[in-house]
Amino acid sequence: MSKQSKQEYLEDRRARYPSRNQAGKSAMIDDVCDTFGWSRKHSIKALNDQVSLGERSKKRGSKPVYGEAEKKIIVSIWKMSEQPCGKLLKPTLALWLESYEKQHTEISVEVRTKILKCSPRQLDRITAPHKLEGEGKRGRRTGRTSHRLKTAIGVRCGPWEVDKPGWMEADTVSHGGGSCSGEYMNTLTLTDIHTGWTELAALWTQTGGEVVQGIRRIEKRMPFELLGFDCDNGSEFLNETLERYLLTRDRPIKWTRSRPYKKNDQAHVEQKNYTHVRLLLGYGRYGDIELKEMVNELYEKAWLPLRNYFVPTMKLIEKIRIGSKVTKKYDSPKTPCDRILDCDKVDESKKERLRKKRAEFDPIKLSQLLESKLSPILERVAEIERCRAEEKAWADNHGQGARPVGWVA
Repeated sequence: MSKQSKQEYLEDRRARYPSRNQAGKSAMIDDVCDTFGWSRKHSIKALNDQVSLGERSKKRGSKPVYGEAEKKIIVSIWKMSEQPCGKLLKPTLALWLESYEKQHTEISVEVRTKILKCSPRQLDRITAPHKLEGEGKRGRRTGRTSHRLKTAIGVRCGPWEVDKPGWMEADTVSHGGGSCSGEYMNTLTLTDIHTGWTELAALWTQTGGEVVQGIRRIEKRMPFELLGFDCDNGSEFLNETLERYLLTRDRPIKWTRSRPYKKNDQAHVEQKNYTHVRLLLGYGRYGDIELKEMVNELYEKAWLPLRNYFVPTMKLIEKIRIGSKVTKKYDSPKTPCDRILDCDKVDESKKERLRKKRAEFDPIKLSQLLESKLSPILERVAEIERCRAEEKAWADNHGQGARPVGWVA
């Protein structure tokens, strides 16, 4: 359609538009929209002779106050200052403008005035289009990585259906003494679903690197291969360090996670957290880094051999609920070692090594060794607790800054 034909068509519609009823006007607007490809708002303006053919509608609202010069400076300082929100960016601009001039170019009085008058909400609007850019966006990797891994790692809940050892639940136990401040020891707990075999490793802080070191230490002494790793949603597990360790090996580990805030999804390892860790080490604060190796030695030389080779456990095989009554059935008591030896899926060579390993231990001697190694650990923890109590009493009486003589962290 030529421009003249378009003009004649539009003039004809304009002449007939005022005399139409509501339904007729709506049909005519649809016809103009289909003919010219306009939006309904623009077609209405054209039919009311408010817009000429080929003329664009005027943008509503006030004219923009901030030009490209102001936006460039605001965005540049915003990126260099770790991308704060508008409320924090406004005072940041006043502090950074002088340094920006020294590093880049002189800013005119008019531009400086506009930048300093910019409201926090307007600063958010100016920086919003740049939040998705890769260049200069640093951010904090932990949250984004955790979110990505939560999407990639499958959620596992419900009863396990495994017929051989190697599928393990993992969790960490904090030894902060009820406080999360500062650095302190943690325990990594791995429990095999099929046999109940449990491994422990002391960690210093809950980081991905520490967890990987603990798993490496555990894998060297486990009598079977690690096939599956089921953890909770803590940042000590959902990180790139552990991802590389589990998924980039020759035979990747099946990695799953529990549902958030659903502790029953990891009932096996939660039980071992109490029976194998809390009942042994208690709830005190292990705030001395030397305790890490002392506890690891306790685990490896006394506690774990005693529990895995000589302490029988019962597995729940059936649970029936009738109204408010719950009936549970368990299998015959066996040690985790015996359950491995009874498993048909385990190689005979591994079973033979396990029998030889068990023959090296004596349960009475292990129990005595346990007490001898545990006593100095608990004495050190008691000393730390005493020093914390003295520091608290001193702070209550003299203020937070001072500490008693001889205080130990």
